[in-house]
Amino acid sequence: FGSSLLLRSAPGGQLLSRKMGRRPARCYRYAHGKPYPKSRFCRGVPDPKIRIFDCGKKKQPCDDFPACAHLVVDENQQLTSECLEAARIATNKYMITNAGRDFFHIRIRPHPYHVLRINKTLSCAGADRLSTGMRGAYGKPYGTAARVKIGQVLISIRTKEEKVQVAAEALRRAKFKFAGRQKVHVSSKMGFTPFGKDEYNKWQACGRLIPNGIDVKWLSSRGPLHRLIGRTAYAELAAAELAQ
Repeated sequence: FGSSLLLRSAPGGQLLSRKMGRRPARCYRYAHGKPYPKSRFCRGVPDPKIRIFDCGKKKQPCDDFPACAHLVVDENQQLTSECLEAARIATNKYMITNAGRDFFHIRIRPHPYHVLRINKTLSCAGADRLSTGMRGAYGKPYGTAARVKIGQVLISIRTKEEKVQVAAEALRRAKFKFAGRQKVHVSSKMGFTPFGKDEYNKWQACGRLIPNGIDVKWLSSRGPLHRLIGRTAYAELAAAELAQ
């Protein structure tokens, strides 16, 4: 698995080189040692395969997609950028086909910041004269991966209530792109917000939720009174107190 070049003899006696395939992901499945992110000391890192982390109608407000499903990892492991991209494509394609292009928002949660290394060697006749074996075996950057822990969310989909089972099936199919065990969880929360549906409706009726893109901001009971009841109502209340 360590070879990236294959040398063979040409008819004229010259050595030809050709590129070999990538290592399988099982070589980098488990985390060993410290995280190794891209930095000014770790240069020449190839770009991750996954470049898009949000698919679908990603700017729809929170009320449009109240249902949500998550793919949760059940192992401590590393997920390469290639498998994250494969899972994103599979999930997006299934949702477009079965739910409709305008009825979902997919978000890939982990980002592949950990740099994988490879110690390139030659595997051919006469390679022992060219390679150095285990001398200077610290490898060169080879790819990127995301380190995930048990219970961490890999993929989230928010959609309509009637299409949440389609989202669960899309996540079940995405499981086949990853090593190890994952579980599909249909959330009781309101979209990507931290509030349950009943709690969300209660705070919304009180005027304590402010739209904030795909989620909401919650106003606590602390702070100036006009932040809760509005400046107009606060001015009327102050004028009534002065009249008394």
